Amino acid sequence: MPEKEKLRIDKYLWAIRLFKTRTLAADACKAGRIKKDGQNLKASYEVKLGDIYNVSKGLERKVVKVTGLLENRVDAKKAVDFYEDLTPVQDTHSFQSMFQAPTLRRDRGAGRPTKRDRREIDDLQEGYFQNNTKDSDEE
Repeated sequence: MPEKEKLRIDKYLWAIRLFKTRTLAADACKAGRIKKDGQNLKASYEVKLGDIYNVSKGLERKVVKVTGLLENRVDAKKAVDFYEDLTPVQDTHSFQSMFQAPTLRRDRGAGRPTKRDRREIDDLQEGYFQNNTKDSDEE
């Protein structure tokens, strides 16, 4: 792939497959989810080798270092060669999902919980919170 000297940030983020479409990358720039040194970037910002960008995408937070400029979108195996992921392990989505508290879900349209359902919910929450407070007291 020929490398280009000037490249827009939205096109670069799309090419390295951080965003599915270039429009989504541009919208993320407009919304202030792409930052360099704490400053929001416009979609037309020019990418330079060695720059480090903070990218927020939903719950995901990534820290990306530019190692090469990529004009067109390529497959994922090749795209990895053009950036370095500097995201700390604690900030990765898989790490955070291990420590998420269980959430209670009810089927849509099931109506309000009955008295019996409410007691079961309370018992479940008491068990969870008591176990977690015991663990934090021991530390």
